[in-house]
Amino acid sequence: MSTEKGKLYLIPTRLGDNPPLEVLPISIKKIIEDLNYYIVENEKTARRFIKRVSASKSQPSLKLSVLNKYTTEAERNTYLNPCIESESVGLLSEAGCPAIADPGSDIVNLAHQMNIKVVPLVGPSSILLALMASGMNGQSFCFNGYLPIDKNEKKSKIKSLERLSAEQNQSQIFIETPYRNMKMLEDLTTILHPETRICVACDLTLPTEFIRTMPAKNWKSNREDFHKRPAIFIIQKD
Repeated sequence: MSTEKGKLYLIPTRLGDNPPLEVLPISIKKIIEDLNYYIVENEKTARRFIKRVSASKSQPSLKLSVLNKYTTEAERNTYLNPCIESESVGLLSEAGCPAIADPGSDIVNLAHQMNIKVVPLVGPSSILLALMASGMNGQSFCFNGYLPIDKNEKKSKIKSLERLSAEQNQSQIFIETPYRNMKMLEDLTTILHPETRICVACDLTLPTEFIRTMPAKNWKSNREDFHKRPAIFIIQKD
């Protein structure tokens, strides 16, 4: 019997409802066909994604562990036990790359503690795709997650990010809950210096993809509707 530990595969997914293998390498399909153990955010959508990638994959053979805000530490600490028994496990994101603006870093950290090999797989990251297409500094950048909801705290944070961008020549990247996108853009055009560049990258990899970078003052006449569309915001003050 082999005593070699299984591996933890970090499996990216598509960013929207397009066919998976339009944006994912074919190697993802082979990995999914070989794995039976998965750590997922949502069992239903994970099963649907696996079926879309490999229709022949046996659904009853899948053993899914759910990782979300309700998962206890005790439960989470058992999720890599199959690796001890030489079975590899897939950490599957809901959208994009696992552990990047996405749950899963605790599992990856646990794998390192257990001396389990971590294998990151190639796939779309909305953060990097947006930065690539923004024309902003790709040598120095910072992802800030969500900005505060409180009006005054948000204003202070936006000003702070603009100041950091100017001082360090650094692209500042953040996201917003999709139904607040238009309010975020309105706040940015009001708070930022008129010449500070704003990039909005929306529906990345989808047929409705929209990416535009221009000074804050020019966004005031924007006619594109970003309501309820997944978007990345990037600002840079030169």
